[in-house]
Amino acid sequence: MAHHDLHITSHDCGDCPIRHRAVCSRCEADELAKLEQIKYYRSFQAGQTVIWSGDRMDFVASVVTGIATLTQTMEDGRRQMVGLLLPSDFVGRPGRSTAAYDVTATTDLVMCCFRKKPFEELMQSTPHVAQRLLEMTLDELDAAREWMLLLGRKTAREKIASLLAIIARRDASLKPKTPKGGIVFDLPLTREEMADYLGLTLETVSRQVSALKRDGVIELEGKRHIIVPDFDRLMEETGDDSDGGYLN
Repeated sequence: MAHHDLHITSHDCGDCPIRHRAVCSRCEADELAKLEQIKYYRSFQAGQTVIWSGDRMDFVASVVTGIATLTQTMEDGRRQMVGLLLPSDFVGRPGRSTAAYDVTATTDLVMCCFRKKPFEELMQSTPHVAQRLLEMTLDELDAAREWMLLLGRKTAREKIASLLAIIARRDASLKPKTPKGGIVFDLPLTREEMADYLGLTLETVSRQVSALKRDGVIELEGKRHIIVPDFDRLMEETGDDSDGGYLN
């Protein structure tokens, strides 16, 4: 596995950028101290494989910065992107020895890793970790069900708007305060990756992004830098009945 181990003094648990959303968010000081003893950092460059499906996983991890994709390869060689890992998302499953999907860094990626066996033992003695992991797993299940609806029933425009809303909400949730006015974020996926993830053609993605820009729903600076002047307007384009709250 190609990676770089990091020793980052600034990534102390107390001032970690994902501290209030990650698996450790409920931990008290003594519990954080136990996690400190079994954690280490890994960084990956954009395009690097974090782990291949079927490989033995000797760690679980939280995404600190960057984005990764979950991909499954079918028997005939076709690949399907089945999920995104955004900051604070958890990678790996306690009790499972091998990886279920290919995990690939889409952008430069930093992960806070925990040695698997000690983490599993810590879950038994630290209810806050186990409780938060259960919450995150149930949130992931809800997200997967929403994604089934998105892929199966939404129009191409609604799919694009939904993906932008998901990324915008997560980006905002990692900031200390809800931003006033427009939301600004960098899109972590190329148009090709968006097409793969949404089950659309590249041409359709480009056409719909251009249409959202033309209609004033989004503003673009370059290909990746996106400004959402009115988040409610973007949510109206997703086809959902409600946004379920600004931050989830």
